[in-house]
Amino acid sequence: MGFLKDKHDLRLINNIPATPGMCMTCGTEHEPELPHNRQSLFYQYKFYDKYGRWPTWNDAMEHCSDEIKALWKEVLELVMKEQLEKGAKDD
Repeated sequence: MGFLKDKHDLRLINNIPATPGMCMTCGTEHEPELPHNRQSLFYQYKFYDKYGRWPTWNDAMEHCSDEIKALWKEVLELVMKEQLEKGAKDD
């Protein structure tokens, strides 16, 4: 059993594979050297059930090279900065 059953009395249907041709971890299409899709519900619930917490982008990038991690962190920081600036303008 996983954390979903223990904490919320919910159970994932085990052994439901991702769509053929998609990543078996996150259920989306990406190159193996790139991060998993942290926003994928497939990934989020499988991760939560295994670890008892929701995944972060660091979790999604754990299997990546240091170069890929650095690149993605830079892009994620830019996106967050743009969203914060946009939110400030909307106020």
